[in-house]
Amino acid sequence: MNPLEFLLDLIVPVAHAQTAAPAAGPGGMMSTLLFPVILIAIMYFLMIRPQMKRQKEHKAMLDKLGKGDEVITNGGIAGTVVNIGEAFITVEVASGVQLRVQKGAIANVLPKGTLKSA
Repeated sequence: MNPLEFLLDLIVPVAHAQTAAPAAGPGGMMSTLLFPVILIAIMYFLMIRPQMKRQKEHKAMLDKLGKGDEVITNGGIAGTVVNIGEAFITVEVASGVQLRVQKGAIANVLPKGTLKSA
């Protein structure tokens, strides 16, 4: 064996006769499809379902909102609800200073008296 053939054998392995692998049975397709289904189920329970629950709770909070409630917006502005419209809420942030914000911008309803103590 010359050195060139030896190096070639190191780089490219010699093909040996091998027996053919047995064909995959009908269970092979089932296990292939099972992994994505399990992955989607895990994503649903860890990501989608909790988000839908939070959205439902936020909508219920907005539906119970009334005049005089103390709220805080997503931007961090705290004030008292003065007027409630279909899509907008008027919030009084200081004496005589009123802001109109979208209903969805209300992050939380604060306990009564929170703003007076601050």
